[in-house]
Amino acid sequence: MTLVHLNGEFVAPGEARISAFDAAVQHGVGLFETMLASGGGVRRLGEHLQRLARSARRLQLVDSLDVDALGDLVLETVRRSGLAEQSNIARVRLTITGGDLNLRERASAPQRHMPGVLIVCQPATIYPTEMYERGVRVTVADLRVNPLDPLSGHKTINYWSRLMEVQRAHARGASEALVFQVTNHLAGGAVSNVFLAQGGRLLTPIARGEEDAGAIASPVLPGITRLGVLEHAQDMGIEVQRRMLTIDDVIGADEVFVTNSGWGVLPVVAVEGSKIGDCSVGEIARTMLQKWREELG
Repeated sequence: MTLVHLNGEFVAPGEARISAFDAAVQHGVGLFETMLASGGGVRRLGEHLQRLARSARRLQLVDSLDVDALGDLVLETVRRSGLAEQSNIARVRLTITGGDLNLRERASAPQRHMPGVLIVCQPATIYPTEMYERGVRVTVADLRVNPLDPLSGHKTINYWSRLMEVQRAHARGASEALVFQVTNHLAGGAVSNVFLAQGGRLLTPIARGEEDAGAIASPVLPGITRLGVLEHAQDMGIEVQRRMLTIDDVIGADEVFVTNSGWGVLPVVAVEGSKIGDCSVGEIARTMLQKWREELG
């Protein structure tokens, strides 16, 4: 069953209530992580929580998060839901809301701020097999991200602009939309990270935390599934280049695939009306998808 943990209590979905004065409602202040659970465990839970804690500190949502306690709460929510037993897969969303956040009072009289904690465990979305076997088409989003935006590269709850691009892509028969920076360099998908395969190498945009010393912060989210692909590539001896990429790099790639924690590794065979390679799922994408499935269990 779908189960909710809200600010210290387990409640049924219809009983979950957030204050009208929570900064998440008032101002869209908050961070979230989406994870998959199976066999009673949560895939890369530690990496998700560490990313959440880094963003919470960097964006001054809270001074520190007790990631061990949060991890225990996530696992207990999964256990009580019963959704991740045996071969079943559950979707877990952990949201840290702004809570009763008064920035003026906090600046004048610093005190320990208590954010809201919301955990939802529900059945995972099952994507059609055809998406993985035949690949998908993506569009190019109107949205442009700005490296000078302090929220870029963080998984904030302000997802409206990205969801609008996904909606537009679906309306055009596509599965995702590629988002570029204001410099016209590739950032990622609206809700995913992007990899290109070219000449046996993997190329991916530089993510937040991977910049050269003194460089402007990247607006690209350091995805957790992206991290898994990078680790598998290293183990397999596949060269990876993190660099600025253009639409020409995308169109000229042998393979393209997008990653997130929901669908894992999703092959892309066309961008708008342009085919990628021979318009079939490539070997590297297939391999990374298999590695992701093995990791999920």
